Amino acid sequence: MRLNLGCGYNKREGFVNVDSSPHCAPDLIHDLEEFPWPWADSSIDEILMVHVLEHPGATTEVYFSVLRELYRICRHDARITIVVPHPRHDDFLHDATHVRAVTLEGLSMFSRKNCEEWIAAGRANTPLAFIAGVDFDMVESEVVLDEPWKRKYDLKAISRAELLVAIKQHNNVVKENRAVLRVVKEAAQA
Repeated sequence: MRLNLGCGYNKREGFVNVDSSPHCAPDLIHDLEEFPWPWADSSIDEILMVHVLEHPGATTEVYFSVLRELYRICRHDARITIVVPHPRHDDFLHDATHVRAVTLEGLSMFSRKNCEEWIAAGRANTPLAFIAGVDFDMVESEVVLDEPWKRKYDLKAISRAELLVAIKQHNNVVKENRAVLRVVKEAAQA
C-alpha cells in the first residue's frame, strides 16, 4: 500500500490519498495529529508527504508522535518522500498554518546510525532517533533553489562556496527541501 498523506488537491494515482479536509475529496479523511493512525503495523510500502510535514506538530511531542506513526506503519525498507518549504523562504514564513521548520539536517537526526556516530564522536547532537524510537536513513536529499539563485548557479556566475554562504545569510535562496527516507527496522527487530 502507498499513501499520499496530506494530499490536498494533489491526488496521486496508485496511492491512497489522505487529507483531514473533506473539501479536497480525499480517498480517506484523517487528521495526522490523531493517533493511532488507521493503518496496521508494517503495512505501508511508500509514503508521500509533499508540503505536509511543516503543518503538524506544533509541539515536540506531537511531531515525534507523527514520526513514530510513520515508522510504525511502514515496513522495513519503505520509502518516505518528504518535500517541505525551506524555513527561510517566504513560502514558509507567510503561511500561518506552518508550525514547524523541517530541515534536511533535522531529519538526519532521526537516523540511529547518525546518532551512534555522534555519540561515539562526543558530539552534542541530540540523539532524536533514540528519543523518538524511530530509525530513518536519508537516502536522497536535495535543495531546490529559487530564482535568481538557480540561474546564477546554473550559469556558474556563483560558485558552490558562494551559494552556501548565500543560503546561510539570505532568505529566499532555497525554495524547498526534498528528502527520501528509508525506514530501517531489521536491526530494531533483531
